[in-house]
Amino acid sequence: MSYQVLARKWRPRTFESLVGQEHIVKALRHALDQKRLHHAYLFSGTRGVGKTTLARILAKALNCETAGISSNPCGKCSACMEIDAGRFVDLMEVDAATNTKVDEMRQLLENSVYAPTRGRFKVYVIDEVHMLSTSAFNAMLKTLEEPPEHIKFILATTDPQKIPVTVLSRCLQFNLKQMTSQAIADHLEKILSEEKLSGEAGALRLLAEGAQGSMRDALSLLDQAIAYSAGSVTEQSVRAMLGAIDDTFLYSILEALARGDAAAVLAIAEDMRARSFAFDRALQDLGVLLHRIALVQAVPGAVDAAGSLRERLAALARALGPEEIQLYYQIAIHGRQDLPFAPDEFAGFTMPLLRMLAFSPGASDSSESERSGPAKARHPDAVKRADERQPAAHAKFDGDWPKLANSLNLGGVAKQLAQASELAGFDGETLELRVPPAAKHLAEKGFQDKLRGALQERFGKPVRLTVTIRETTGNTARDRAAAVIGQDAFVRDLVENFDATIVESSIKPAQ
Repeated sequence: MSYQVLARKWRPRTFESLVGQEHIVKALRHALDQKRLHHAYLFSGTRGVGKTTLARILAKALNCETAGISSNPCGKCSACMEIDAGRFVDLMEVDAATNTKVDEMRQLLENSVYAPTRGRFKVYVIDEVHMLSTSAFNAMLKTLEEPPEHIKFILATTDPQKIPVTVLSRCLQFNLKQMTSQAIADHLEKILSEEKLSGEAGALRLLAEGAQGSMRDALSLLDQAIAYSAGSVTEQSVRAMLGAIDDTFLYSILEALARGDAAAVLAIAEDMRARSFAFDRALQDLGVLLHRIALVQAVPGAVDAAGSLRERLAALARALGPEEIQLYYQIAIHGRQDLPFAPDEFAGFTMPLLRMLAFSPGASDSSESERSGPAKARHPDAVKRADERQPAAHAKFDGDWPKLANSLNLGGVAKQLAQASELAGFDGETLELRVPPAAKHLAEKGFQDKLRGALQERFGKPVRLTVTIRETTGNTARDRAAAVIGQDAFVRDLVENFDATIVESSIKPAQ
């Protein structure tokens, strides 16, 4: 016997076996059982989600010799078997991509007036119908508007936007959804069980993600994986086949980014190049991981991870701020788009990573010594495992807030918030700050969270932070810096002799 590919062997033949399109199946079953039949149906959706399969099942439901017009065709009568085999005389499948001309459509419609040869209805399945010419669509309109009772049209398209509204308005429209990775993986597991083959859950997850919502693509990839791994579908073999990246590399990259460790980032990238990883896929998977971290930050229980990766995912969600995650995600997405224009793939992969370091919060406020010396960690303990965290050294606070504000491990807007605020009170657990109305834009929650984290790192214990918007008395780090500048002899000469003005909002205290 000749081998039959899985996509054909496991093509659904009943409404019950169709995966992921329950909303459409429910509507069609009700219509068939109640004999409320329309003359034209339009199925739209991306490739491999079941448009043509659904059309064939509907054709069986309309022409079954045993069950009659029913949502449960028998699948055993001659009409059902011939439709499954693609040789039923009253089922015409037309590929509009190769039959676009008006003359071909007119010939098809002229034949439609004749009664069915074998079945109850003549069923015309026109695939990729949006490829028809304007003249061909116009030729269809009359028949769609006043069709013979024995005719049923089933139109399928991946691009319904290109179909004239005059045609759309004469059809019942159904939009087939892309299938979820979980639904695809579950179906692949069922097929492997029926085929008496073994498959690891991680391998099936990779195949499902690689299919991007298309069950046909998933089955083709499964065929390829079975051949590649000689029958036993393992995660390692599927990663090698797809060029997929081991998640641990991507976690390590983000952990190095959180520390601000450029040398470690480049070392990991070099290791990936030595292993011949596909950098296009690496940037794609990096975007997926950043999305998962953002979900963990927003809804901690929304993402599940196995084993040690669960701890690393949670640690990254704590170490990276929401604004950093959003920034890194955009850089990864745009880096993937720019990859074809890079000098080479390695440069196209490492430049987005260096861009993440360059544009991350705090990078612009790095001191000259940091620029000239080795990279320093912005959050030294941020990405250690939960069971390896060391308590920070306890620091005493003498009430000099401007001095403390300048010495905190902060950068970017969070540092500006600390320097523009004034101490209102501190009882050892709760620190109260005042921010002048002119600087209230600095007091957003994300920047307060960063300041709170830096304070907890400094004091070695949890610190509650409250920030109120009200006028200050002039005892902020920025005020002190402005006073020092105002007392400088050179600055006084500029003010007195040239009528210069000190723009206090531009002053940034140095540590």
